[in-house]
Amino acid sequence: MTTNATGGAQPTGQTDGPDEQGGTPPGATGEDGAANATATTKTPGTSDATDAKSTTTDTAKTATGDAGTRDPAGAKPTTTGDSGKDDPADAKPATTDTAKTTGDAGTDDATDAKAATTDTAEATSGDGGKDDATDAKAKATDTAKATTGDTGKGDATDAKAGSDGDEKKDGGGEARDRWSAFAPAPDPVPGRPRRTARAVGRLLVHEWTLATLAALALAVGMTWPTLRYPLYTLPQDYWDPSLQAWQMAWSGHALRTEPGQLFHSNTFFPEQWSFAFSDMLLGYAPAGMLGTGPEAAVLRYNIMFVLAHALATLGAYALARQLGAGRAGAAVAGVSYTYAPWLLAQAGHLHIVSNGGIPLALAMLARGHGWSLRYGYRPERRHEGWTYTGWLVAAWQLSLGFGIGLPFAYVLAGIVLVAATTWFLRRWVVRPVKRPFGTRLLVADLVGGLIFAGVGALLAIPYFKVAELHPNAARTLGDIGIYSPPALGFFTAPAESRVWGELHEAARATLPWHPEMTLLPGFVLYALAAGGLFFSVWKLRQRLLLLAGVLVTMVLAMGTRFFDGTFTYGLLFEHLPGWNGLRTPGRMMLWTTLLLGLLAAGAVSAFADRVGEIAAERAPYRPSPWLRVATVVPVLLVLLEGLNVTPHPVVPEQPVAMRTVDGPMLVLPSSQNLDQPVMLWSTSTFPDLVNGGSGFTPTQLDEVRRVTLAFPDQTSVDYLRTLGVRNVVLLRDQIVGTPWEVTVNAPVDQLGITREEVGDAVVFRL
Repeated sequence: MTTNATGGAQPTGQTDGPDEQGGTPPGATGEDGAANATATTKTPGTSDATDAKSTTTDTAKTATGDAGTRDPAGAKPTTTGDSGKDDPADAKPATTDTAKTTGDAGTDDATDAKAATTDTAEATSGDGGKDDATDAKAKATDTAKATTGDTGKGDATDAKAGSDGDEKKDGGGEARDRWSAFAPAPDPVPGRPRRTARAVGRLLVHEWTLATLAALALAVGMTWPTLRYPLYTLPQDYWDPSLQAWQMAWSGHALRTEPGQLFHSNTFFPEQWSFAFSDMLLGYAPAGMLGTGPEAAVLRYNIMFVLAHALATLGAYALARQLGAGRAGAAVAGVSYTYAPWLLAQAGHLHIVSNGGIPLALAMLARGHGWSLRYGYRPERRHEGWTYTGWLVAAWQLSLGFGIGLPFAYVLAGIVLVAATTWFLRRWVVRPVKRPFGTRLLVADLVGGLIFAGVGALLAIPYFKVAELHPNAARTLGDIGIYSPPALGFFTAPAESRVWGELHEAARATLPWHPEMTLLPGFVLYALAAGGLFFSVWKLRQRLLLLAGVLVTMVLAMGTRFFDGTFTYGLLFEHLPGWNGLRTPGRMMLWTTLLLGLLAAGAVSAFADRVGEIAAERAPYRPSPWLRVATVVPVLLVLLEGLNVTPHPVVPEQPVAMRTVDGPMLVLPSSQNLDQPVMLWSTSTFPDLVNGGSGFTPTQLDEVRRVTLAFPDQTSVDYLRTLGVRNVVLLRDQIVGTPWEVTVNAPVDQLGITREEVGDAVVFRL
């Protein structure tokens, strides 16, 4: 122990806190590690505000015969007659400790106070008072007053807002707070309406909300005028779109009335499994439950056509973001995947345009497994919920049709094989890990994979039945050759392209079947993807893998044009189940476009990152308007190439007879294209209909068309009666130049049938 100049006793061996100038005066040591403590002893009193986090003022005033010492770690002390220690080391907010004693001891401790604290202890002779405000985080005032023979203790420990200590008089009187009027007002608690408004506001500006709204707006604009007259027009033509509008209407009608008859549709009477004569669009069946009749079917088709474009954009954007691309790069991937020029030729094929489930399912599965192309496998980001959702979306995509769904299924099978191999190696061979993917994630993959496989198997049964009943439906490599495009097709745009359509007219003339051979994904996309090989956020190995995928899919898209397909498409055709049912290899360009978009996304993301670095070097941090525009230019250029001049013809009006005549019926004339609007007209009451259009023509329908060329005559009438046909509807506005133009008015009495004029049609009742 040492004694300072005023007689105060101080312990040795402890280090005091720094003073105002950062130094430590001689002899300034204390029990609690306080700095600059000066004491004059008669009655000991200690005030300790250790670790308080702002400037502290401790004032001790004593009456005659008492002692007080003031030491606020760098503040100037004031001492009169007695001894006391006040230590507010490391104090940050202003703190005032005042101790008034008369011949007694008082201790004020405000340890780790984080806000202004005023501790006042007043005690008369023979009493003690102790005030402890430990770790207070806001302004606090602790006042303890005790009379002779009483003890008061105020403790505000770890207070985080303005608080006042207890004040007790005469053995613990009622507490009073004299300083509450000077405390800051508490923050108002927002009500439920305001909290709801804030939550809605955050949702509206969320990235995925904005991406969804942008995808919808783009879909409406880029497919215009699809929604201009949605009740009366169809995009591109009214043949295949009429068939697909009927498909959605039939699936909804069957599920609502007779689910067991779903695959035995009202067309191609009396054939069975007729709904599986082409891709079924079964995933749109819920939409088919809304509305009845041709107008509702046309409206439904146009809405789903626009929404399919929006989903494709959003799905490709989500995949690019999940793989590690920036927003600008992901936007390029989204719009290039959806509005590639070659897809304009597929505007009449909703089952091809409806491809958004492919990238969306891949994005969800990657998210569920915590995997990113840019950052690799991150186990902490795994989420089995996304895995289940990804498998369900994949199953839904498969239900839209095997035309693009079957290659997708094989891609998923390949991914599962790679993942299973990786799991085995990590589990048993390379640095074994007990559960490298987690049990719940493994269960999610097993359950989700079984659901996907189950949906695929159930949908495949009708097609196997059709293949069994109709051997002529099988494809051959010769059939594939008819639709196989040459290499020139990858640089030729369809006639529906606003930018390149007229310029490429001569090139299209050299293609045998240009609707399926004009496969240009976009020159801008080619350029961005080429740049992505040299400047990208993807690693070199990843870029090379993407490039390999582009080349492989382009070779497959050429069908038999690449060395006769012997070691490419021909291998898949011969050995993969179901592959021989795919008629048009050019639709593999869908995968080429997606991979090119990911390469382009890497380049644009790297450019956007560089723009951010340049902006960070500026003061203040703000990229110039030109830099902002530069990141948007690639998206605008890709969209420019996607502009279309797709025709939107008016759908032929439904004849009155199609609403009043019962089935089974035959509508003449009959052909592949003419029968598709007839299928659409049948959506009012869905009568049994001999007519039908699909990917192939059944032998029986061919026979009906041949025999009825002379209708009405005895042979055709007897044949139709054998099939069970009750009525024949002859459309006058379509028989010009056909044999029926002459025979429509021939006598029918000797045939045992009747003839009736119903609107613009002639109805023969058999």
